[in-house]
Amino acid sequence: MSVTWAATALQSGRFCAVERCSEVSELADHFCALRSRGQGYLEVRLPDAEFPLLALGFRGDLGVLHLFDDAEGASLLVGDGIAAAEAVVDVPVADDLAAFGGDFVMSVDRAWELVHRFIATGVPGGLGEWCGL
Repeated sequence: MSVTWAATALQSGRFCAVERCSEVSELADHFCALRSRGQGYLEVRLPDAEFPLLALGFRGDLGVLHLFDDAEGASLLVGDGIAAAEAVVDVPVADDLAAFGGDFVMSVDRAWELVHRFIATGVPGGLGEWCGL
């Protein structure tokens, strides 16, 4: 199965917005390399559609998922309870660290599992509860 994606570059540590289309295994290898470095950001979509686009920012063992339904609409996936609701967690969004409330934080393993589910189904609605921004 093919997927279109952009991610933090391994060489520079900066987000490279140039998309590539590859097998899911290449994306998984890139994610694993970023994970071994402790943080990263990636955007994933199916090759035949510009939207929906799913974005994962993670730092350490914590991640946040964004959904872009169209050029102007964005949502955050409700977290899995790994962080207290009042906690503030910083994760990369493109090249910057962004602060998120604990309600939207999940384990990076769970976030990666949901990215795989999105790639397999192309349907973000079944991933959990989304809150519009």
